[in-house]
Amino acid sequence: MPQTAQTLDAAAVRSWCSLSLAALGREREAIDAINVYPVADGDTGTNLYLTVESAARALDAAFTDGAAPDAPEAVRLMAHGALLGARGNSGTILSQLLRGMTAVLAAGRDGDHLARALTTAADAARQAVAHPVEGTILSVATAAAAACSGGGELVPVARRAYEGARTALEATPGQLAVLERAGVVDAGGRGLVMVLGALVEALSGEAPAPLAAAHRPVVAVDEDCTAEGGPAFEVIYLLEAEDAAVEPLRARLDALGESLVVVGGDGLWNVHVHVDDAGAAVEAGVEAGRPYRIRITHFAAAAAAGEAEPAQRAVVAVLPGEGLAGLCAEAGATTVLAKPGEPPASGDLVEAIRRAHAREVVLLPNDADLRHTAAAAAEQARAEGVRVALIPTRAAVQGIAALAVHEPDRRFDEDVVAMTAAAGATRYAELAVAERQSFTSAGVCQAGDVLGLIEGDVAVIGQDVTETARTVLDRMLSAGGELVTLVVGEGAPEALAEALESHVRRMYLAVDTTVYPAGPGAPALLIGVE
Repeated sequence: MPQTAQTLDAAAVRSWCSLSLAALGREREAIDAINVYPVADGDTGTNLYLTVESAARALDAAFTDGAAPDAPEAVRLMAHGALLGARGNSGTILSQLLRGMTAVLAAGRDGDHLARALTTAADAARQAVAHPVEGTILSVATAAAAACSGGGELVPVARRAYEGARTALEATPGQLAVLERAGVVDAGGRGLVMVLGALVEALSGEAPAPLAAAHRPVVAVDEDCTAEGGPAFEVIYLLEAEDAAVEPLRARLDALGESLVVVGGDGLWNVHVHVDDAGAAVEAGVEAGRPYRIRITHFAAAAAAGEAEPAQRAVVAVLPGEGLAGLCAEAGATTVLAKPGEPPASGDLVEAIRRAHAREVVLLPNDADLRHTAAAAAEQARAEGVRVALIPTRAAVQGIAALAVHEPDRRFDEDVVAMTAAAGATRYAELAVAERQSFTSAGVCQAGDVLGLIEGDVAVIGQDVTETARTVLDRMLSAGGELVTLVVGEGAPEALAEALESHVRRMYLAVDTTVYPAGPGAPALLIGVE
């Protein structure tokens, strides 16, 4: 018999998070397929998955080198990670449900506290939504809390919450006309049931019975089954703002659009709204504080992309710097921007593969540290019927070389071989600034030294960016080369590219040089030698 938990400890919280992610991964397509409210854009399952993936990343980062957070901190990390990565209406509400549980579970993690935490969470989620609607994830959350309101032992409380949520989910078509017309249950509510089922499994060791087939779509969803006349854009952003600024922001956004959800607290908020004037929604955030990670989706464009015939082949590339991403997008690639300190998750890569809308995809991670993330994304996309080839590019210059020889009209295998060969024939280097004194393969560096890394290892330590770059180039070209690619970041000296081009022309007559601006977010200089 599986051993049941008596308390929601840190290990159980981590298990709950990982099991939720696995469950949403399995059910993502089914949940997307029944997404008809508030907008039939078919992404609720994906948004919930990405939200929980962000929570899992935040939690996993705390379990390193034998260290582990205590239970209250684990719950807080899970909720905070979900807040940072919340996507869509349901993902944003789920993040608030998790946040609503944190204070109660910090005081205790037995059955009585879990019951109170679920009640607090359901109340917090309703308060975060400008105009709560029954028949949605809110109804399911409220029913889950009501089903275990009496408290009791931990596992029975979790099971009652799950069963209450399932029963409420089955009732959603009778509460919301658009669901009844489509013949489906609420997509967000279904996702919450999966999360509560994962909680039962984490605590009891036994997975609840799967949802009945009737929870899957029973009729094709058409335009008559969707909400009509809605706003054109979905706007989401994180916002750093004082608590006092949030209520005026809510009022302004509520006047601009609908489906408004503002969650968070303690100076950090996640804002979600559907509007016709996306600029005004962002401007409202600017007046309230500092908005960032701004995502704007045009519903009509997204729907058109979903209805269009898939292209035969596409390239998906991870790139540092907006300028470089724009350059590769102009060359036909679907790009994912890797921000400093914020590497993309596998869900971000899967979303980009879907956005490429192609039967065949070549995936270029362009970072050695992303190889496992990219492999997981490729595996998930293959399970969805997309033919994916992962070329293990370790730097952006290798990705540029691969993209340069990409020919979508030739056979897939031949294209992949040519792109792989071009990437493999490109040696790469990068300039970085040492943050502290440390031992390197080139000797001891001091804070502020300029480091020249060749193929990931420190090869040169210098004090001047241009001189260090020249030395790195000379070392790379000593082994031969025909083409030098310089990707120049926003923080590089103004005359760096010109000085390096002149050096190559003077010292290496048969070598050509190409310069690309990387824009903000990229290292000062990336070098490729083919």
